[in-house]
Amino acid sequence: MREHSELGVCVLLLVLGVLVLTDALTMSVDITQRGPVGPRTVPVAVGIGLLAVAVLLAVDVLRGGRGEAEGGEDVDLGEPADWRTVALLTGVFLAFAVLIGPIGFPVSGALLFWGSAYALGSRHFDRDPLIAAGLSLVTYFVFDNLLGVPLPGGPLMGVL
Repeated sequence: MREHSELGVCVLLLVLGVLVLTDALTMSVDITQRGPVGPRTVPVAVGIGLLAVAVLLAVDVLRGGRGEAEGGEDVDLGEPADWRTVALLTGVFLAFAVLIGPIGFPVSGALLFWGSAYALGSRHFDRDPLIAAGLSLVTYFVFDNLLGVPLPGGPLMGVL
């Protein structure tokens, strides 16, 4: 079975596909839905895609296909993990989750983007906060105004 260990991925994809399809087909849909595309369309398409990929991958593995080892990354597996970066990123994400309600998305998003850049090694203290603020404002406007997904504005709600 070691030669066909990729079949485990096929089983995982098959289980996910069945789960997604079951969930989509048992979803309650409003009878007044208009048009051919409803809330079931995308989950059903994703579920069918997962099942198709699972079957095609299983056929390839059983015919002798094997995944290639990563050749593009230069990773030394003997080095320890960088737990400082993991801890900083975890703290930034938790702070974002706590602060998005009280201070809104534009400010907490800017802190998220700047904190993530800092945690990943950027030390441009003059440039990074400006880019983070701009990225946060653009994200807020795209989601809130163009896509119609309301994000909390916080104290800047009247200004923006």
